[in-house]
Amino acid sequence: MPAVNDTPSSKAFPVPEIIPIFPLPNVVLFPDTYLPLHIFEPRYREMVADASREGSCIGMALFKQGWESQYYGNPPIFSLGCVGRMTHIEPLQDGRSNLILQGLYRYTIQEEYFDARYRKAKITLGPSEPFQTIAEGPVLSEAEGSVRTTLTALAMRYLQSRKADKLCELITDEAMTDRVLVNGLSSCLDLTPLEKQFLLEAENLHQQARRLIDFLKFKLDGETQLSGWG
Repeated sequence: MPAVNDTPSSKAFPVPEIIPIFPLPNVVLFPDTYLPLHIFEPRYREMVADASREGSCIGMALFKQGWESQYYGNPPIFSLGCVGRMTHIEPLQDGRSNLILQGLYRYTIQEEYFDARYRKAKITLGPSEPFQTIAEGPVLSEAEGSVRTTLTALAMRYLQSRKADKLCELITDEAMTDRVLVNGLSSCLDLTPLEKQFLLEAENLHQQARRLIDFLKFKLDGETQLSGWG
């Protein structure tokens, strides 16, 4: 099966042109992050078995509003998601499995297929360079130094209020690339699925970081107001 794009990132791990899609109502996968999944529905057991033979890639997607009434059919999903690579599969005795998905690249659906028990889609990878490669050097640290500084400071305040000391240590690691920092925060912060989808759909890393800053300011301002009323 042909790879989607002939780019340095796709050569590092080639993504098939057509991939299985795993839609969920409350999960958004980001590049550079890891997602544990428990697979139990028969159609998705089949999906994992097929994917393990055909490129080891699964596209995570978020359901659009109103999915509940059509769950066992093919409810509408957001066309932009993140493709992940299965890095570990733990088969269970009753046919279920646990797996770890490593977020690779954002993708956009070009065409959906419903001829299998699960959904498949023809995709293109994107948005482009800032998300797929860091060959140009740090995107935020040099060109937008104040953005990384502001984001880290706000994230520290927010995480400290939740006593997330381990995360505080991680985000202050200067060796962490901008891409890993921004995607990691996008994934781990307690945002709604739609808020995370909004981050995933940012045009570039700078815009994603700015959106994170706005979310953190809003949350911190809300906490300040609540404490004042107490």
